Amino acid sequence: MSAGYHQGYQQRGGHRPAPGRRKPRIGRIIAVVLVLLLAFAIALWIYVDSSLRRIDALPDYQGRPADTPGTNWLLVGSDARDDLSEEQKAALATGDAGGRRTDTIMILHIPDGSGKSTLVSVPRDSYVDIPGNGKNKINAAFAFGGAPLLVQTVEGATGLRIDHYMEIGFGGFAGIVDAVGGVDMCIKEPMNDPLAGLDLQPGCPQELDGAQALGFVRTRAFASADLQRVQNQREFLSALSDRATSVGTLINPFRAFPLLFAATDSISVDDDDHLHNLAGMAFGMGGGVDNVTVPVGGTPTVAGAGSVVQWDRANALRLFGALEKDEPVPSDLLAQPK
Repeated sequence: MSAGYHQGYQQRGGHRPAPGRRKPRIGRIIAVVLVLLLAFAIALWIYVDSSLRRIDALPDYQGRPADTPGTNWLLVGSDARDDLSEEQKAALATGDAGGRRTDTIMILHIPDGSGKSTLVSVPRDSYVDIPGNGKNKINAAFAFGGAPLLVQTVEGATGLRIDHYMEIGFGGFAGIVDAVGGVDMCIKEPMNDPLAGLDLQPGCPQELDGAQALGFVRTRAFASADLQRVQNQREFLSALSDRATSVGTLINPFRAFPLLFAATDSISVDDDDHLHNLAGMAFGMGGGVDNVTVPVGGTPTVAGAGSVVQWDRANALRLFGALEKDEPVPSDLLAQPK
């Protein structure tokens, strides 16, 4: 172009776009997108939190244990089937038992400082005092008075104050497993239990879907029955927590969103619990936990209650005494047969 053209162009008020002129505009677009994504994430978090099922599981009562260091969760798996269709009951092999009982009772202790969390299995046939109902199996407390009576019974038996409560039923458990795409487990020997809908062959690792996972944590088809079952439950819960808090799940919307909504549909928490508390619980189990079953002293048959589990009182006091002080559980209790 001629110099005259440029001169005339400038005289008419025209000008060339300065190099890099679009960069601020692109930056603004990126900023707006990030703000919108953040607003969406916050709105989704609030929606899911407000949609959690809440129950008054931790009411105060006279003689309740005082606050202790660390954070104690009571994790309850119930055999509730109310929200399952007949097809779902058949697929999950849950049967049609009426009422609501605790199929799993665990205490998760998350320390205030560094160190591993401790996951304690409480055998559901533990023979304990149930306030207002005499001595009975601990899972009867849930049948007698729901979550509040179960919490009071656990606090009375252990001396620990429960800070948070989470309950999940059969269908909800399977749904969460499916939401994260299954969970890898090592199966050391054949596991076949038609009553639990379970048929697994040895192999490591094996990815269990929701129905298989439910059978894995429910089956009692072992020589040690419930004592082996609670060990399987702890191992699976730890593996599920690792999967749910993994980067592959959290950054994948096809995993993260189904997990959030599965939690909304299936988990019940205390009135004062929120989604961030559940996240803290899951991350509290990340990287592994110390696993232990309440030490067992015997399994006698008691009139009116049947076969029960009696605790080894001395070692149970050592276990819960350590947790009450937010101290590591004695190694000999961790190493005992579970």
